[in-house]
Amino acid sequence: MQEDIGGERIHLSSTSCAYKPCYIGKNLDVGENVSIGSMCHIGRNVTIGDGTRIQGSNYIADRTVIGSTVFIGPNSTILNDKYPPSGDASKWYPVRIETNAIIGGGCTILPGAHVGESAVLGGGSVLTEPLPSSEVWVGNPARFLMTREEYDIKE
Repeated sequence: MQEDIGGERIHLSSTSCAYKPCYIGKNLDVGENVSIGSMCHIGRNVTIGDGTRIQGSNYIADRTVIGSTVFIGPNSTILNDKYPPSGDASKWYPVRIETNAIIGGGCTILPGAHVGESAVLGGGSVLTEPLPSSEVWVGNPARFLMTREEYDIKE
């Protein structure tokens, strides 16, 4: 029988956890059934909704708001400082990712470029402006590819 070599868990609530090693900033507001992969940096004052899955090696900047049932693939970066290093939080543009959104692996979301409900950002994309609800965007810079309805049919 193979031994379980999974990462050590950090319990964030009775049903939510992160896997070591990772950084969890102060004042994390985490919902139920949330999973955060190893090697993640979760900034201060971040909100993560119920049922969200964040795979490993993600950087999530301070004050990011992530809705429920969001999926974030590995190695993505969510930024908040438009003119780094500003050193002044009043100049930040935190990102908001709405419920049921999907962020593919290796994406970059620039400050203030919100992701709408049920939207999809394709792997490796760079989001420079708000992504509307129920749309799929890809590329650098990310642009419209199809609707979420068309995406779900492709399975």
